[in-house]
Amino acid sequence: MSNSRAEQNLVTFIRSNKERFYYLAYSYTKNEQDALDVVQDSIQKALQSLHTLQNEEQMKSWFYKIVVRTAIDFLRKHKRQQLMEEDKLVLLTPQQIDTYENPDLEIALDSLPTVYREVVILRYFEDLKIEDVARVLDTNISTIKSRLYKALKLLKIQLQEEEGF
Repeated sequence: MSNSRAEQNLVTFIRSNKERFYYLAYSYTKNEQDALDVVQDSIQKALQSLHTLQNEEQMKSWFYKIVVRTAIDFLRKHKRQQLMEEDKLVLLTPQQIDTYENPDLEIALDSLPTVYREVVILRYFEDLKIEDVARVLDTNISTIKSRLYKALKLLKIQLQEEEGF
């Protein structure tokens, strides 16, 4: 694959999926501006390391891996979490279609440990195959499956508690 063709394919891929990358970054940073910074840094890193992409068919998992690692690096670097009242968050967030249709699910997801939350988000909200999730998180497939099983079990317990079962 020629370098200019690969760059063109990457740019097209990023443009067509930019909202998904933003939501993924936001799921880590919980801050609009920080999520935008993570996506911008990810794009820059991807363009700089495009020569390392072996197979164009793996571009999706390759770029998701860059976004996830950039978000984790960002959190480590800043060592902070933005906690904001929900009504203030609604005022600051641009009006858009909510990616989570169930606020109870969103709360339950936020309460999960990061290793479980990221597996659920990548698998079910980003529609990645288990093999791609393993590649993105640099973990073997059986670990991803067990984390996914544990995460779904924890979510089920938490959602049942909220409904009063």
